[in-house]
Amino acid sequence: MQALFEKLHLSTLLDFKYTLLAFIARKSGQTKVSGFELDIVNMKFSLGAISLSDSALELFKEEYQLPLVPYELAAYSASIAEHILPALLLLGIASRFSALGLFIMTLVIQLLVYPSAYTLHGLWASTLLLIIFYGPGKLSFDHLIAKKCQA
Repeated sequence: MQALFEKLHLSTLLDFKYTLLAFIARKSGQTKVSGFELDIVNMKFSLGAISLSDSALELFKEEYQLPLVPYELAAYSASIAEHILPALLLLGIASRFSALGLFIMTLVIQLLVYPSAYTLHGLWASTLLLIIFYGPGKLSFDHLIAKKCQA
């Protein structure tokens, strides 16, 4: 009985963690674009011509200043990743892959952009590592697919 209780708790924890992290990463991606808004929490939706915001380009050029990567490429890549990976994570599709992508982004931000934000990035990284190693939890398509494949 205790093993079942422990598994239930881990699955519930993972479901909660990947959902919360998906909302955080998606919100970050939203700040980088204009013309499209999908805010599930505040129930806002608008669809227009999607483009990278000028403020995002300026942020990558002036503040982030990533080495070896042109700021335009970094801004577009981060924006796309912050929209696609959280959506996959929230749906529980390719969850480990999505968590790995967000983990790599978190490492880049921690090491190259905001090294003093280690407490926040440490929390994100630990959550992402849980998902990478244990999977997303029972409320995911990945879990349903794995269950079907085992049957």
